[in-house]
Amino acid sequence: QVQLAESGGGLVQAGDSLRLSCTASGRTLTHYAMAWFRQSPGKVREFVAAITWIAGRIYYADSVEGRFTISKDNFKNTLTLQMNSLKPEDTAIYYCASTPTRGRYTSEYEYDHWGQGTQVTVSS
Repeated sequence: QVQLAESGGGLVQAGDSLRLSCTASGRTLTHYAMAWFRQSPGKVREFVAAITWIAGRIYYADSVEGRFTISKDNFKNTLTLQMNSLKPEDTAIYYCASTPTRGRYTSEYEYDHWGQGTQVTVSS
């Protein structure tokens, strides 16, 4: 099993930055890729960004490209999401997830392990 734990959420103003972290423990050698998703009240969970664990290929949702940066530290088994120029519409619970298989990486159904989530609130 893989355990994922997010941290770093909070309340910020529009235009501010936040850095989210996700620490993985357990059978982390089974990672093929990890990702960030988010879910706002009343909305479906949506893809934010993904990175393959060995090759480091990166994928972003159009809504965050140029503002968010996903990165990883293989030695520390840590996934990070640097969020800049935050907007009120970025307000959501942010989840990290991992998958042991190759895929498109943008669908939540590709991921089999999830963290509990961390709240990000951006005020206008």
